[in-house]
Amino acid sequence: MIVWLNGTHGAGKTTTSALVQQLIPDSRVFDAEKVGETLMDITPGLPWTGNFQHWPPWRPLVVETARRVLDYTGGTLVMPMTVLVEEYWREISSGLAEHAVPVRHFVLHADQDVLRGRIEGDTVMGPSPFRLQYLEPYAEAARTWLHAEAEVVDTTHLTPEQTAARIAEAVKG
Repeated sequence: MIVWLNGTHGAGKTTTSALVQQLIPDSRVFDAEKVGETLMDITPGLPWTGNFQHWPPWRPLVVETARRVLDYTGGTLVMPMTVLVEEYWREISSGLAEHAVPVRHFVLHADQDVLRGRIEGDTVMGPSPFRLQYLEPYAEAARTWLHAEAEVVDTTHLTPEQTAARIAEAVKG
C-alpha cells in the first residue's frame, strides 16, 4: 500500500511522513522528489520546464519505482509529494492501480496565512520564493479537484505528531 501525503510546501509533509512511518508497521518513506533529482542530474540537462514534474518521464518513473520497491519489500510506502496538477495525479494514481497498488491519498491542508508563516519562518530551508509561489496553485487545486480526491487533514492547529497519529489511525482503521 502507498500512503501518499500531498499538500503544498509548508503543510508538513516531510516531517509528518517520518512520524507516520514510525506508527505504521513495516513501512518506509519514499520521497518521489528523489526521482526528480535523478532526472535533474542528467547531462546535458533535459529541456527546462521549471519543475521536474512537467517532464513526461517523472510520473511513470515514480509509479515504476514505487511498485518495484513494494514488490521487493512489501509493506507500506509513505510518500510525501506535492502533486497539484490533476492530470499528473491521474497518471500516477492510474499507473499504480494498473499494478494493483492500493493508495490512501491524504492532503495536509493549512490556511494560506499559516502556510506563508511556516515557509517564511523555516529555520532549515529558510524563506523560499520557490515554495511561496505554490500557495496559489495549491489553493486553486484544493478548490477545483484535490480535496475531492483525498482525505483532507487540516494541519492549521495540529502538531506534526497529531497529524501523523490521525493518518496512521485512518490507515490502520
